[in-house]
Amino acid sequence: MLEPFRLEIPQSQLDDLRDRLDRTRWPDAETVEDWSQGIPLSYMRRLCRYWAEDYDWRVTEARINAVPQFRTEMDGLGLHFLHARSPHDGALPLLLTHGWPGSIVEFLDVLGPLTDPPDPADAFHVVAPTLPGYGFSDKPAGTGWGAQRIAEAWATLMARLGYDRYAAQGGDWGSIITAALGSTDPRHLAGIHLTMPLASAPESESGQLTEAQRAALADRDEFRRVGTGYSKQQSTRPQTLGYGLVDSPAAQCAWIVEKFRAWTDCDGHPENVISRHTLLDNVMFYWLPGAGASSARLYWESPDRPQGRVDVPTGVSIFPNELFRLPRPWLEQRFTDLRHYRELDSGGHFASLERPETFVDELRTFFRMVR
Repeated sequence: MLEPFRLEIPQSQLDDLRDRLDRTRWPDAETVEDWSQGIPLSYMRRLCRYWAEDYDWRVTEARINAVPQFRTEMDGLGLHFLHARSPHDGALPLLLTHGWPGSIVEFLDVLGPLTDPPDPADAFHVVAPTLPGYGFSDKPAGTGWGAQRIAEAWATLMARLGYDRYAAQGGDWGSIITAALGSTDPRHLAGIHLTMPLASAPESESGQLTEAQRAALADRDEFRRVGTGYSKQQSTRPQTLGYGLVDSPAAQCAWIVEKFRAWTDCDGHPENVISRHTLLDNVMFYWLPGAGASSARLYWESPDRPQGRVDVPTGVSIFPNELFRLPRPWLEQRFTDLRHYRELDSGGHFASLERPETFVDELRTFFRMVR
Protein backbone atom coordinates (compact mmCIF):
# COMPACT_ATOMS: atom_id res chain seq x y z
CA MET A 1 0.00 0.00 0.00
CA LEU A 2 1.37 3.38 -1.07
CA GLU A 3 -0.14 6.51 0.45
CA PRO A 4 0.45 9.98 -1.03
CA PHE A 5 2.10 12.30 1.48
CA ARG A 6 2.56 16.04 1.89
CA LEU A 7 4.57 17.98 4.41
CA GLU A 8 2.25 20.24 6.40
CA ILE A 9 4.03 21.34 9.57
CA PRO A 10 1.67 23.10 12.00
CA GLN A 11 2.52 26.75 12.60
CA SER A 12 2.59 26.01 16.31
CA GLN A 13 5.72 23.88 15.79
CA LEU A 14 7.49 26.70 13.97
CA ASP A 15 6.47 29.17 16.67
CA ASP A 16 7.79 26.80 19.33
CA LEU A 17 11.10 26.55 17.47
CA ARG A 18 11.51 30.34 17.43
CA ASP A 19 10.63 30.55 21.11
CA ARG A 20 13.20 27.91 22.02
CA LEU A 21 15.86 29.64 19.93
CA ASP A 22 15.11 32.96 21.65
CA ARG A 23 15.55 31.29 25.05
CA THR A 24 18.75 29.40 24.24
CA ARG A 25 21.12 29.16 27.19
CA TRP A 26 24.49 29.65 25.55
CA PRO A 27 27.78 28.18 26.78
CA ASP A 28 30.89 30.26 27.22
CA ALA A 29 33.02 30.79 24.14
CA GLU A 30 35.70 28.38 23.04
CA THR A 31 39.24 29.12 24.22
CA VAL A 32 40.80 28.80 20.74
CA GLU A 33 40.46 30.83 17.56
CA ASP A 34 39.44 27.99 15.28
CA TRP A 35 36.97 25.07 15.14
CA SER A 36 39.25 22.60 16.95
CA GLN A 37 37.01 22.59 20.08
CA GLY A 38 33.83 22.45 18.01
CA ILE A 39 31.55 24.95 16.33
CA PRO A 40 32.43 28.50 17.51
CA LEU A 41 29.95 30.36 19.71
CA SER A 42 29.93 33.49 17.54
CA TYR A 43 28.92 31.53 14.45
CA MET A 44 26.29 29.52 16.30
CA ARG A 45 24.67 32.68 17.62
CA ARG A 46 24.54 34.20 14.12
CA LEU A 47 23.20 30.99 12.61
CA CYS A 48 20.48 30.57 15.24
CA ARG A 49 19.50 34.23 14.96
CA TYR A 50 19.04 33.72 11.22
CA TRP A 51 17.08 30.53 11.91
CA ALA A 52 14.71 32.36 14.26
CA GLU A 53 14.29 35.61 12.33
CA ASP A 54 14.94 35.07 8.61
CA TYR A 55 14.75 31.39 7.73
CA ASP A 56 11.51 30.38 5.98
CA TRP A 57 10.58 26.71 6.30
CA ARG A 58 7.52 27.19 4.11
CA VAL A 59 9.75 27.78 1.07
CA THR A 60 11.41 24.42 1.59
CA GLU A 61 8.13 22.71 2.43
CA ALA A 62 6.65 23.92 -0.87
CA ARG A 63 9.73 22.81 -2.79
CA ILE A 64 9.57 19.31 -1.36
CA ASN A 65 5.80 19.11 -1.85
CA ALA A 66 6.37 19.82 -5.54
CA VAL A 67 7.97 16.35 -5.73
CA PRO A 68 5.64 13.33 -5.47
CA GLN A 69 5.97 11.85 -1.97
CA PHE A 70 4.58 8.71 -0.45
CA ARG A 71 4.59 6.62 2.69
CA THR A 72 4.42 2.86 2.81
CA GLU A 73 4.49 0.34 5.63
CA MET A 74 7.39 -2.08 5.89
CA ASP A 75 7.43 -4.63 8.73
CA GLY A 76 5.05 -2.41 10.69
CA LEU A 77 7.11 0.73 10.12
CA GLY A 78 5.94 3.67 8.01
CA LEU A 79 8.59 4.83 5.54
CA HIS A 80 8.61 8.15 3.71
CA PHE A 81 10.09 8.52 0.22
CA LEU A 82 10.28 10.80 -2.80
CA HIS A 83 9.36 9.29 -6.16
CA ALA A 84 10.29 11.57 -9.05
CA ARG A 85 9.48 9.85 -12.33
CA SER A 86 11.16 10.83 -15.57
CA PRO A 87 9.07 11.97 -18.55
CA HIS A 88 11.27 9.83 -20.83
CA ASP A 89 10.54 6.28 -21.91
CA GLY A 90 13.13 3.76 -20.88
CA ALA A 91 14.35 5.71 -17.84
CA LEU A 92 16.33 3.57 -15.39
CA PRO A 93 14.93 3.44 -11.84
CA LEU A 94 17.50 4.84 -9.41
CA LEU A 95 17.39 4.42 -5.63
CA LEU A 96 19.21 7.22 -3.74
CA THR A 97 20.04 6.69 -0.05
CA HIS A 98 21.25 9.41 2.31
CA GLY A 99 23.12 9.02 5.59
CA TRP A 100 23.75 10.87 8.84
CA PRO A 101 23.63 13.83 9.32
CA GLY A 102 22.00 14.11 5.92
CA SER A 103 18.48 13.76 4.56
CA ILE A 104 16.56 13.80 1.30
CA VAL A 105 17.41 17.52 1.17
CA GLU A 106 20.75 16.35 -0.26
CA PHE A 107 19.01 15.25 -3.46
CA LEU A 108 16.70 18.17 -4.25
CA ASP A 109 19.17 19.91 -6.56
CA VAL A 110 19.86 16.79 -8.61
CA LEU A 111 16.33 15.48 -9.13
CA GLY A 112 15.74 17.64 -12.22
CA PRO A 113 19.02 16.78 -14.00
CA LEU A 114 18.58 13.09 -13.21
CA THR A 115 14.95 12.76 -14.31
CA ASP A 116 15.05 15.12 -17.32
CA PRO A 117 18.60 15.23 -18.74
CA PRO A 118 19.69 16.78 -22.07
CA ASP A 119 20.07 13.25 -23.46
CA PRO A 120 16.96 11.16 -22.67
CA ALA A 121 19.18 8.06 -22.73
CA ASP A 122 20.58 9.25 -19.37
CA ALA A 123 17.16 9.56 -17.68
CA PHE A 124 16.31 8.06 -14.30
CA HIS A 125 13.15 7.50 -12.29
CA VAL A 126 14.38 8.57 -8.84
CA VAL A 127 13.29 6.96 -5.58
CA ALA A 128 14.75 8.63 -2.46
CA PRO A 129 13.60 7.04 0.80
CA THR A 130 14.12 8.48 4.27
CA LEU A 131 15.96 6.15 6.62
CA PRO A 132 13.97 4.62 9.51
CA GLY A 133 14.13 6.96 12.50
CA TYR A 134 15.01 9.92 10.31
CA GLY A 135 12.92 12.75 8.91
CA PHE A 136 9.33 11.79 8.25
CA SER A 137 9.77 8.04 8.32
CA ASP A 138 8.58 6.38 11.50
CA LYS A 139 10.85 5.79 14.46
CA PRO A 140 11.41 2.07 15.17
CA ALA A 141 9.87 1.10 18.52
CA GLY A 142 12.07 -1.99 18.82
CA THR A 143 15.54 -3.14 17.91
CA GLY A 144 16.66 -4.67 14.64
CA TRP A 145 16.62 -1.83 12.12
CA GLY A 146 20.28 -1.95 11.16
CA ALA A 147 21.91 -1.45 7.76
CA GLN A 148 21.18 -4.98 6.50
CA ARG A 149 17.50 -4.82 7.38
CA ILE A 150 17.19 -1.43 5.70
CA ALA A 151 18.78 -2.86 2.54
CA GLU A 152 16.19 -5.63 2.56
CA ALA A 153 13.42 -3.08 3.03
CA TRP A 154 14.73 -1.04 0.09
CA ALA A 155 14.64 -4.13 -2.13
CA THR A 156 11.03 -4.70 -1.09
CA LEU A 157 10.21 -1.04 -1.76
CA MET A 158 11.56 -1.16 -5.31
CA ALA A 159 9.60 -4.35 -5.98
CA ARG A 160 6.50 -2.73 -4.54
CA LEU A 161 6.94 0.15 -6.96
CA GLY A 162 7.05 -2.32 -9.84
CA TYR A 163 10.73 -1.94 -10.66
CA ASP A 164 12.12 -5.32 -11.63
CA ARG A 165 15.52 -3.87 -12.57
CA TYR A 166 17.01 -0.80 -10.95
CA ALA A 167 20.19 1.04 -9.99
CA ALA A 168 21.23 2.30 -6.56
CA GLN A 169 23.51 5.01 -5.20
CA GLY A 170 24.57 6.06 -1.74
CA GLY A 171 27.06 7.90 0.45
CA ASP A 172 27.73 7.64 4.20
CA TRP A 173 25.14 5.18 5.62
CA GLY A 174 23.71 5.23 2.11
CA SER A 175 26.97 3.74 0.84
CA ILE A 176 26.90 1.01 3.50
CA ILE A 177 23.24 0.20 2.80
CA THR A 178 23.69 0.31 -0.98
CA ALA A 179 26.66 -2.07 -0.79
CA ALA A 180 24.57 -4.40 1.39
CA LEU A 181 21.80 -4.14 -1.20
CA GLY A 182 24.30 -5.28 -3.82
CA SER A 183 24.72 -8.51 -1.86
CA THR A 184 21.03 -8.80 -0.94
CA ASP A 185 19.26 -8.14 -4.25
CA PRO A 186 21.80 -8.73 -7.06
CA ARG A 187 19.25 -10.31 -9.39
CA HIS A 188 17.39 -7.01 -9.72
CA LEU A 189 20.29 -4.55 -9.60
CA ALA A 190 21.75 -3.12 -12.79
CA GLY A 191 24.58 -1.72 -10.68
CA ILE A 192 25.50 0.39 -7.67
CA HIS A 193 27.39 3.66 -7.32
CA LEU A 194 29.14 4.68 -4.10
CA THR A 195 30.82 7.85 -2.88
CA MET A 196 32.20 6.40 0.38
CA PRO A 197 32.93 2.72 -0.35
CA LEU A 198 34.27 0.68 2.55
CA ALA A 199 36.47 -2.38 2.38
CA SER A 200 38.94 -4.22 4.59
CA ALA A 201 42.66 -4.08 4.05
CA PRO A 202 44.29 -7.07 2.33
CA GLU A 203 46.43 -9.17 4.62
CA SER A 204 49.66 -7.98 2.96
CA GLU A 205 49.88 -4.97 0.67
CA SER A 206 51.80 -2.29 2.54
CA GLY A 207 54.61 -2.20 0.02
CA GLN A 208 52.26 -1.77 -2.93
CA LEU A 209 50.62 1.52 -1.93
CA THR A 210 51.41 4.75 -3.74
CA GLU A 211 52.35 7.90 -1.90
CA ALA A 212 48.89 9.35 -2.54
CA GLN A 213 47.22 6.21 -1.17
CA ARG A 214 49.36 6.35 1.94
CA ALA A 215 48.37 9.99 2.44
CA ALA A 216 44.68 9.08 2.11
CA LEU A 217 45.04 6.36 4.72
CA ALA A 218 46.85 8.79 7.00
CA ASP A 219 43.89 11.15 6.68
CA ARG A 220 41.59 8.27 7.59
CA ASP A 221 43.65 7.48 10.67
CA GLU A 222 43.62 11.13 11.76
CA PHE A 223 39.84 11.25 11.32
CA ARG A 224 39.52 8.16 13.49
CA ARG A 225 41.73 9.80 16.13
CA VAL A 226 40.05 13.21 16.43
CA GLY A 227 36.83 13.11 14.41
CA THR A 228 34.79 10.12 15.55
CA GLY A 229 33.53 11.19 18.98
CA TYR A 230 30.03 11.65 17.52
CA SER A 231 30.07 8.06 16.24
CA LYS A 232 31.22 6.61 19.55
CA GLN A 233 28.45 8.44 21.41
CA GLN A 234 25.75 7.45 18.90
CA SER A 235 26.99 3.86 18.80
CA THR A 236 26.92 3.45 22.57
CA ARG A 237 24.50 5.91 24.23
CA PRO A 238 22.14 7.38 21.62
CA GLN A 239 19.32 7.76 24.13
CA THR A 240 21.38 9.89 26.49
CA LEU A 241 22.40 12.13 23.61
CA GLY A 242 18.81 12.43 22.42
CA TYR A 243 17.53 14.36 25.44
CA GLY A 244 19.61 17.39 24.51
CA LEU A 245 19.11 17.13 20.76
CA VAL A 246 15.32 16.81 20.92
CA ASP A 247 14.92 19.56 23.55
CA SER A 248 17.31 22.21 22.22
CA PRO A 249 17.30 23.35 18.59
CA ALA A 250 20.69 25.01 19.14
CA ALA A 251 22.14 21.68 20.28
CA GLN A 252 20.65 19.79 17.33
CA CYS A 253 21.89 22.45 14.92
CA ALA A 254 25.43 22.49 16.33
CA TRP A 255 25.62 18.67 16.37
CA ILE A 256 24.87 18.59 12.63
CA VAL A 257 26.39 21.77 11.19
CA GLU A 258 29.80 21.10 12.74
CA LYS A 259 29.96 18.02 10.52
CA PHE A 260 29.12 20.03 7.43
CA ARG A 261 32.15 22.18 8.17
CA ALA A 262 34.44 19.23 8.90
CA TRP A 263 33.33 16.95 6.08
CA THR A 264 32.87 19.33 3.15
CA ASP A 265 35.52 20.76 0.84
CA CYS A 266 34.71 24.25 2.10
CA ASP A 267 38.00 26.07 2.76
CA GLY A 268 37.19 26.43 6.44
CA HIS A 269 33.52 27.41 6.48
CA PRO A 270 30.46 25.35 5.47
CA GLU A 271 28.64 28.31 3.92
CA ASN A 272 31.38 28.58 1.30
CA VAL A 273 29.81 25.56 -0.42
CA ILE A 274 26.31 25.13 1.07
CA SER A 275 23.95 28.01 1.73
CA ARG A 276 22.86 28.86 5.24
CA HIS A 277 19.24 28.18 4.28
CA THR A 278 20.10 24.70 2.95
CA LEU A 279 22.11 23.84 6.06
CA LEU A 280 19.04 24.65 8.13
CA ASP A 281 16.72 22.79 5.74
CA ASN A 282 18.69 19.68 6.59
CA VAL A 283 18.64 20.42 10.33
CA MET A 284 14.86 20.79 10.16
CA PHE A 285 14.58 17.16 9.04
CA TYR A 286 15.96 16.26 12.46
CA TRP A 287 14.40 19.01 14.58
CA LEU A 288 10.79 18.92 13.36
CA PRO A 289 10.24 15.16 13.85
CA GLY A 290 12.39 15.06 17.01
CA ALA A 291 14.79 12.59 15.42
CA GLY A 292 17.91 13.30 17.48
CA ALA A 293 17.83 9.99 19.35
CA SER A 294 16.10 7.81 16.75
CA SER A 295 18.53 8.79 13.97
CA ALA A 296 21.53 8.18 16.23
CA ARG A 297 20.32 4.64 16.99
CA LEU A 298 21.35 3.46 13.53
CA TYR A 299 24.93 3.61 14.85
CA TRP A 300 23.91 1.48 17.83
CA GLU A 301 22.11 -0.97 15.55
CA SER A 302 25.08 -1.36 13.18
CA PRO A 303 28.28 -0.96 15.19
CA ASP A 304 30.06 -3.28 12.74
CA ARG A 305 29.54 -2.09 9.19
CA PRO A 306 28.63 -4.86 6.72
CA GLN A 307 31.69 -5.82 4.65
CA GLY A 308 30.39 -8.69 2.53
CA ARG A 309 31.52 -9.38 -1.01
CA VAL A 310 29.60 -7.51 -3.71
CA ASP A 311 29.52 -8.94 -7.24
CA VAL A 312 27.16 -6.52 -9.01
CA PRO A 313 28.64 -3.87 -11.36
CA THR A 314 29.99 -1.07 -9.18
CA GLY A 315 31.04 2.52 -9.77
CA VAL A 316 33.02 4.59 -7.30
CA SER A 317 33.61 8.34 -7.15
CA ILE A 318 36.18 9.50 -4.61
CA PHE A 319 35.96 13.16 -3.58
CA PRO A 320 39.08 14.66 -1.98
CA ASN A 321 37.49 15.61 1.35
CA GLU A 322 35.66 12.29 1.79
CA LEU A 323 36.06 10.67 5.21
CA PHE A 324 37.49 7.41 3.84
CA ARG A 325 39.44 7.32 0.58
CA LEU A 326 40.52 3.71 0.32
CA PRO A 327 43.04 2.34 -2.19
CA ARG A 328 41.54 0.89 -5.32
CA PRO A 329 43.09 -2.59 -4.69
CA TRP A 330 41.24 -2.74 -1.37
CA LEU A 331 37.96 -1.94 -3.10
CA GLU A 332 38.52 -4.41 -5.93
CA GLN A 333 38.89 -7.16 -3.36
CA ARG A 334 35.37 -6.52 -2.06
CA PHE A 335 33.64 -5.11 -5.15
CA THR A 336 34.55 -7.77 -7.67
CA ASP A 337 33.06 -6.00 -10.71
CA LEU A 338 34.44 -2.49 -10.21
CA ARG A 339 33.85 -0.89 -13.59
CA HIS A 340 34.24 2.79 -12.77
CA TYR A 341 36.70 4.40 -10.36
CA ARG A 342 37.43 8.11 -10.41
CA GLU A 343 39.22 10.45 -8.04
CA LEU A 344 37.75 13.97 -8.28
CA ASP A 345 39.58 17.28 -7.89
CA SER A 346 37.14 18.93 -5.46
CA GLY A 347 34.23 18.09 -3.20
CA GLY A 348 33.63 16.25 0.02
CA HIS A 349 31.29 13.97 1.93
CA PHE A 350 28.05 15.64 0.78
CA ALA A 351 28.80 15.41 -2.93
CA SER A 352 25.28 16.03 -4.28
CA LEU A 353 25.07 19.28 -2.26
CA GLU A 354 28.63 20.47 -2.77
CA ARG A 355 29.16 19.51 -6.41
CA PRO A 356 25.75 18.61 -7.88
CA GLU A 357 26.88 18.83 -11.52
CA THR A 358 29.88 16.58 -10.88
CA PHE A 359 27.72 14.16 -8.89
CA VAL A 360 25.19 13.89 -11.72
CA ASP A 361 27.93 13.50 -14.31
CA GLU A 362 29.50 10.66 -12.34
CA LEU A 363 26.18 8.82 -12.12
CA ARG A 364 25.51 9.26 -15.82
CA THR A 365 29.02 8.10 -16.73
CA PHE A 366 28.86 4.92 -14.69
CA PHE A 367 25.28 3.88 -15.30
CA ARG A 368 25.71 4.22 -19.08
CA MET A 369 27.87 1.12 -18.71
CA VAL A 370 25.08 -1.01 -17.24
CA ARG A 371 21.80 0.26 -18.67
